[in-house]
Amino acid sequence: MDALRASELPVALGNGADEWSPDLQLPHSMWEIFGSMDDVAGDALALAFAQKHCAAGGEGWRWLWVQDARSTRSSGRPFLHGLPPLLRSGFIHVEAGGAADALWAMEEGVRCGELSFVIGEIVGDPKVLDFTAIRRLVLTAERNGVMLYLLRREGFANLSAARLRWRVTAAPSALHRWNSMAPGVPRVRAELFRGRGLRPGQFWLEHGVGSHEPDHSLVVVPDLRDRPVEPDYRATG
Repeated sequence: MDALRASELPVALGNGADEWSPDLQLPHSMWEIFGSMDDVAGDALALAFAQKHCAAGGEGWRWLWVQDARSTRSSGRPFLHGLPPLLRSGFIHVEAGGAADALWAMEEGVRCGELSFVIGEIVGDPKVLDFTAIRRLVLTAERNGVMLYLLRREGFANLSAARLRWRVTAAPSALHRWNSMAPGVPRVRAELFRGRGLRPGQFWLEHGVGSHEPDHSLVVVPDLRDRPVEPDYRATG
C-alpha cells in the first residue's frame, strides 16, 4: 500500500499566484465541489472545468462518471443527450453500490492513463469519506495526471486534503443576445472557500460565451444587478 505522508503534498499549486481565475493553469489533482440536491450547478461546473482544463485525446474526451447508490436515487443517472456533444461518445458511467465502492472506482479511474478526467458523486458524509480516503485520491490523481472532480451533494466541508474546494449554486442566466424573453448563457455562483496557494473568493462564472451550445470558454463575469421586468422599455423610460 502506498504511504500517505503529508510531506508528499505540494505546499502550493498556484505558482506564486494568489487569485484564482479560469485561465490559471494548475496541476491535475482532486477538487471538491459542494452543492445541493435542488440543482445541477455542481455537475455543470465540473463539466465546464473539465472542458477548460483537461486535454482531449486523438479521439476526443474519454471520461468516467462514478455515482454511489444514494446519488443515483436522489439525482438520477446522467442523461447522455443532455451532455455537451463533444463529451458524449467517450462517456463511461459506473453506479456503485455504496460510498466505499464508489471511492474505489474513482481511484481506479484516475489510475487509468486513457481517461481525460473523472467525476465522482457522493451524497452526504459517509464514514469512509474521511481525510485519509480523500488524500489517497489526491495523491493518486496527481501521480497519474488525471483530474478528479468530487461532487458532494448535501455534504459538510470537514477536514480535507482536496486542492481546491468549491461551494456552488445556480445563478440567473445571462440576457439572451437577440431575444430578451429567452434565457441566455448559463451561469453559476461559485465560492472558492479553500485553495492551496490561492486566495478564497466568490465568482460568477459563465460557460459558453456567444454560442447556442456551450463551448470550452469559462469566464468570470461581473456581479448580477437587478434587471427591469421589461428591458425593451428602458429606452422609452
